[in-house]
Amino acid sequence: MQRVKRDSISNLMADETTPVAESQATAATEASVIQERPQPDRPGRGRAGDRRGGGGRGPRGPRRDSNAPRSEFAQKMLGIRRVARVMAGGRRFNFSVCMVIGDKKGRVGVGLGKAMDTQLAIDKATRHAKKNMITLDLTKTNSIKHDISAKYAASVVEIRPSPGRGLVAGSAVRAVLELAGVTDVTAKILSRSHNSINNARAAISALKAVEKKH
Repeated sequence: MQRVKRDSISNLMADETTPVAESQATAATEASVIQERPQPDRPGRGRAGDRRGGGGRGPRGPRRDSNAPRSEFAQKMLGIRRVARVMAGGRRFNFSVCMVIGDKKGRVGVGLGKAMDTQLAIDKATRHAKKNMITLDLTKTNSIKHDISAKYAASVVEIRPSPGRGLVAGSAVRAVLELAGVTDVTAKILSRSHNSINNARAAISALKAVEKKH
């Protein structure tokens, strides 16, 4: 009787442990299959550990066409400001841009543009500068023939020829003379005004004294 009881107890324990072993084996097999599956690539990430890598990330802006014709004029922005206009419903903000353009061969102009967008204001200032361009009568060394000076608002500018010294100028006057292609001159701002727009316009007014007569 004791042997029968022991055999029955051992058979029951074997029956109970067999499903557990089978379930553990099945779970291990499923885990190995999951690990072997290829993980899908996540867009917008580069290599592991590289936070800057933008794998799959497209360009942030439109690409420029390399075949687009380049402008014949060089340009430089003298200043950009945000201006406010008081309306009935509140204040309306615009952008004011001052641009200097020139071909570095004797043609130069200064323009001012206002718009609600900066790029639109730059385009307006460039068009305005092209309309007000002047052509200078320079010497063979790209200098001026005599001393010139002019006053615009509170700005007073004086430009003198100085052979062999190159371009000696500062502030907005240098930008105007550089884009006009003028060298071997010395420019001075005799006033205390720090307004770059007025200084540039005073330089244009002074250069009109050596403007080429059509």
